[in-house]
Amino acid sequence: MRLPVREHTGRPWRIHEFTPDFTTEDVWSYRTPGAGPDDFATALAAITADASLTEPSGPTRFLMAVRWKLGALLGWDDPKAGLGPRVPSLRDRLPEELTETVDPAAGPGPFVPLYELHDECARELANRTVHAVMHLGWVETPDGGHELRMAVLVKPNGRFGRLYMALIAPFRYLIVYPAMTRRREAAWRDRERRPGR
Repeated sequence: MRLPVREHTGRPWRIHEFTPDFTTEDVWSYRTPGAGPDDFATALAAITADASLTEPSGPTRFLMAVRWKLGALLGWDDPKAGLGPRVPSLRDRLPEELTETVDPAAGPGPFVPLYELHDECARELANRTVHAVMHLGWVETPDGGHELRMAVLVKPNGRFGRLYMALIAPFRYLIVYPAMTRRREAAWRDRERRPGR
């Protein structure tokens, strides 16, 4: 479910210390029935396992294929446009206590892990359009349970990056994030049935 931006910005997450020049673009919640205060790592493991075992839905897969094809044709994802060559990694802003919590080469997909704590983690990516952070947090719900929250923070690359973010907004809200919500909630429900458990 999509949430107001203040549901992320109003919480004392560590990520706020390192992203004052980023804008919180999207905030979504994922229901995790039966979750307790110490289940954040379990939720992360469930969605990581799901990402490696299943493919996205048809519409999402199509949009991703179009995006990666355009990126390849137009050079959006060229390594020279990413972390390091174009923009410094946010790891350069983090204290050692946080950088030591993850292996930066161990992230699923295009995101590079920044840190992982007992109730939040952050991953980043950069290309010719944006420098982005995906923040996942573990939040207590009014009924005493807990749920997973995702916030996407972005720093667009100039006018082109701002235009790109505006053009993809309807696809994010109508297709990508609802499909991601269904998958992440299903991954939590099915976590005990995953291979190797």
